[in-house]
Amino acid sequence: MRRREALRLFGAAALSGWVSPNLRGLPWADEKEGDKPIKRLPNTFSKKKYYAFKPWNPGKTLAPVTRVTPGDGFYVHTYFDVTPFSPSQRYFAVTRLPFQYRQPVLGDEAEVCVIDLLERSIRTVYVTKCWGYQRGANIHWGATDDRLYANDVIDGEAVCVSIDLETTETLAYAGPLYSIAPDESFVVGFPHELRDVTQIGYGVPPRDPHKLAHLPPGAAKNEGIWRTDLKTNEKRLIVSLADVAERMPTPPPFAGGTYYFWHTKYNRQSTRLLQMVRYMHPEMPDTRNITMFTFNPDGTDVCYVPKTDRVPVWRAAGGHSNWHPDGVHVIRSMKPIGEDVPRYIQARYDGTEFKILSETIRGGGNPSLEPKGKYLITDDRDYEDDVAVIKLRLVDLVAEEDAVLCTIGTIDKAALKENVFRLDGHPAWSSDYRKVSLQAAPEGKRQLFVADLNNLI
Repeated sequence: MRRREALRLFGAAALSGWVSPNLRGLPWADEKEGDKPIKRLPNTFSKKKYYAFKPWNPGKTLAPVTRVTPGDGFYVHTYFDVTPFSPSQRYFAVTRLPFQYRQPVLGDEAEVCVIDLLERSIRTVYVTKCWGYQRGANIHWGATDDRLYANDVIDGEAVCVSIDLETTETLAYAGPLYSIAPDESFVVGFPHELRDVTQIGYGVPPRDPHKLAHLPPGAAKNEGIWRTDLKTNEKRLIVSLADVAERMPTPPPFAGGTYYFWHTKYNRQSTRLLQMVRYMHPEMPDTRNITMFTFNPDGTDVCYVPKTDRVPVWRAAGGHSNWHPDGVHVIRSMKPIGEDVPRYIQARYDGTEFKILSETIRGGGNPSLEPKGKYLITDDRDYEDDVAVIKLRLVDLVAEEDAVLCTIGTIDKAALKENVFRLDGHPAWSSDYRKVSLQAAPEGKRQLFVADLNNLI
């Protein structure tokens, strides 16, 4: 039996600056459903609040754009690869932040909210201590409109929680959520407590922003991607940092650095996982986004992507990887060798079939493709009349056309003291690929918008 297949570890390995509690017996579990240990969490559902949606610059955008969040707070969705639209597209999941210009610390709470796009109402369904400016509370829809997933801090560790929107039952799970299998079988994630050391604002607020949890130098054999079975609540390590480090085509130029995992993503077929890897070293500040790997949901068949001499193993500029909807290929915005500007690239999950999707269109932003591979959406940060703006781009990869659908004011990254407070557009498709969600802040408050692309694609 392979080492990781034999592991039944319910606690992360000892870290430098943080030691996770032993979850082997799930000491915080209240009861069992059969052999499944569970913990029921308090009901925090609020009453619905009704309000008016507001069109954005009607008649002056290439696609109709509507603000769907109320102006009473600060709102974000999860990320460019995680749709806030429910499977039926009637509902829209958002995080309401408690503030927007202060570094959060452990104990600060944000709200998981559901917007009814038909009734035009909003209600809070959960209050969590696990959130960040860049991914909110990491909210994901399950396979139906009935259930949401997010994270919270339970007995000092950030773990997944499920929220039943019909019964209001809320349960805690053994491991962290970064990505959920679309068939709702498993959640996977690298410990959220270890995200801030490579880039703050994506995991759980630290206890002390000046003393971030970190791993010792090297590639840990007992830390990595944890998979939690949503039926049994069993958590196990499926891919360690050492598993991917030993598959890097060449060793790092500087020894003594530390490997970390970053972006993790199931394909929509629930058959494969994409993983971004980072290498942190004081003499290599430009190696934070190294490369992609993919592997099976059980951690087998770990593949380095892409296998080509057009992409350097180290210091490859770019990031923001995503699955092609076909579940076979991955895409990324990066700067291949020989190119003056970033391009959108694609490769098969095993690293083969590398290609540049367009030789003329500049890459960048947070890209996502629709199933036919013709249209790509992404975002740009820019300035117009000295005002910071977000531009929503629709790229036609067949016609080689790049159109700006709308331009909305956002938070001025250059004026911020800390990069963590920035607001990227993070455009995300609806499940039918006819609408796009976008983050912006035209009046200084983080809000969410929906662009209707029905007349364009």
